[in-house]
Amino acid sequence: MAGPLHGVRVVDFTAMLSGPMAGAILADQGAEVIKVESPRGDEVRRMGRPRNGLTAGFFACNRGKRSLCLDLKHPEGLEAARTLIASADVVMQNFRPGAMDRLGLGAAKLLKAHPRLVYLSISGFGETGPYAHQRVYDPVIQALTGATDIQADRETGRPKMFRVVVADKVTALTAAQAVTAALFARETTGRGQHIRLAMLDALISFFWPEGMGGLVFVGDEVDVTKFQGTMDLIYETANGFITAGAVTDAEWRGMCNALDKREWIDDPRFKTTRMRMRNVEERKRLTAAEIRNWDRKEILARLNAEDVPSAPLLTRLELLDHEQVVANDIVGIYEFEGHGRIRLARPPARFEATPAGIDAPAPQLGEHSEAILTDIGYTDAAIRKLVEQGVVLK
Repeated sequence: MAGPLHGVRVVDFTAMLSGPMAGAILADQGAEVIKVESPRGDEVRRMGRPRNGLTAGFFACNRGKRSLCLDLKHPEGLEAARTLIASADVVMQNFRPGAMDRLGLGAAKLLKAHPRLVYLSISGFGETGPYAHQRVYDPVIQALTGATDIQADRETGRPKMFRVVVADKVTALTAAQAVTAALFARETTGRGQHIRLAMLDALISFFWPEGMGGLVFVGDEVDVTKFQGTMDLIYETANGFITAGAVTDAEWRGMCNALDKREWIDDPRFKTTRMRMRNVEERKRLTAAEIRNWDRKEILARLNAEDVPSAPLLTRLELLDHEQVVANDIVGIYEFEGHGRIRLARPPARFEATPAGIDAPAPQLGEHSEAILTDIGYTDAAIRKLVEQGVVLK
C-alpha cells in the first residue's frame, strides 16, 4: 500500500543531517526522494565505521532514497539538474545563502520556470544578519539558542550541550512538516512557494513553550533558572535509577502513599501545588532520601499502583528490550541485500490508510544515476558521454 506522499518527487540537494533527515521522513511517507550528490559525496558517508560502504549515520538519514551523482561545476551537470527539477514537486537545499543562486538553481529562477514547485532552503542563521554567511554545525546553534543554558549543570551552573545533534533534528522535523504544508497549500492555490528555514529559528521556537517560559509575558520577564532548583527528576534507588514526578494533588498523595510517608500529604510545605513548587528543593531532597531505600522494581510497582508517573532510567541498549518499546514495535530490524540486518526506528506516525515504511536502504554514491537520467529522457549514448566526461558517477 502506498504511503501518503506517493507520487511526490523530491530532488534533495542537502547534505549532513538536517536536510537529509527531512528527506528520509518524506521517503518513509512514500515520496520518491532523489539525492543529488557531488562526486565527493555527502561528508556523512565518511563519518563512522562503514558496512558495505555506508556508515550508520548516512544509512539512517538517507534510507529509501535514490542517488544521482552530478558534478554541478560542469554545464552538462547543471543542465541535467535542471531537467530533473522540471519533473519534481519539491526541491530541498541547505547550501549557504546565495550558493544555489550562483549555480542558477535559486528559488526565484526555478519558481518562475516551474510555478508549482515547492522549494525549501535550509540555512544555519537565515539569509540576513551578521552570521548569515558563516559556516555552522549543531553546537553553534545550541550556543546561540539558550540550549546550553537549559542544559546547564544544576549544581555548578556550567553550560552544557545536548549530547545529540538536537538543532539538526528539530530543523529536519520542521522542514518535513513545512514541505507537506506547502504541498497541501498547492492543492488549494495551484502554486508552489519558497520556504526559508533557519536552524536558529527552528530550535528557539522548539524551546519556547517551557524552556523560554520566563520570557513570554512582556514586562514581567524572569530568570527561570532561579526557580528550577539543582536536582533533576532523577532518583537513585537501592539498585538503579528511576524518575518519578508528582504535579497534581492526587499524584502527590500517591507519591506519599507509595513511599509510606503519608504524613507529607498534609504537611503545610507540600499541601498545595503552589507550596510544592515553592519548596521544590526540600521536597525533592526528602523524596530522594526515601526512594534511595527501595528496590527499583518494587518502588516502580508501588508508584504505578498509585498512578504516579514514573519509569526506570534505561540505557540505550536496555531500551531495545523494554516491554513498552517492544509493545509499540518502535524499533525494527530490516534485511537489505548487501547490507545484512539493519536496526532502525520505525516511522513514528502510524497512518491507517496510507502507511509509512522503510522500504529501501540508503544508496551507494551514484547508484541510481543511470536509471534517473534515463527516466528524465537521457539516451544511453548521452549518459555514456556524461560518465566519460566525469560529469556523472554511476
